[in-house]
Amino acid sequence: MKKYILPIAAVIVAAAALIFICRKPFSRFERTVIEKSDSLMYVLTMPEDSTILRAKSRNLSRKELRSSELATLLDKMLYSVQHPSQDGVGIAAPQVGLNVRVVCVRRMDKIGAPFESYLNIKIDSLGGNVVSGPEGCLSVPPYRGFVKRYQVARISYVQPVTLEKVTEDVEGYTAVIFQHECDHLDGVLYTDRADTVFVSQAWAEERAQFTYEKPSWLIIP
Repeated sequence: MKKYILPIAAVIVAAAALIFICRKPFSRFERTVIEKSDSLMYVLTMPEDSTILRAKSRNLSRKELRSSELATLLDKMLYSVQHPSQDGVGIAAPQVGLNVRVVCVRRMDKIGAPFESYLNIKIDSLGGNVVSGPEGCLSVPPYRGFVKRYQVARISYVQPVTLEKVTEDVEGYTAVIFQHECDHLDGVLYTDRADTVFVSQAWAEERAQFTYEKPSWLIIP
């Protein structure tokens, strides 16, 4: 029997390698969300979408970082967060149905306050003063609240174009936005940290101008 061990092992290794090579990036559900979503993606809301919004997100694989699916996702997330129906300063992938560590943030600390995407992002450390400020969330309409946040955050991420790993310090309101969006990647909502939460009548009236119908393929049984 010993003489068959090596050939069989080689076949198993080759088969495993072939599966790895052929495996598509993202799960079937994730690809469905990316491909079937319009440019304006449906934003999940609490409490009906807590299964995804409360889950911890995973890092993207090397294959996913180089995939056309990711490029499509980033384009749609950037379009969605800036659309008048959302008009946010940041959005995280779980909010559109994917538990992956991807966020889009408006860089209020840069000229023109551009929106930028961040992959496999994490907060390494927090510092500076702790200040209470107003926050809202596209996934918790039409509520707002006051949350204590650090004013300095050190973030690490993969840059979408070069795929280089970057570490940088952000401050002020931009640091607050990063904390809010990175919380989403750990299943944490700003309401978990808020001192007070209240209904924003102005936001409720604004949302009433738009229709929010969840696509059937985004409904999780």
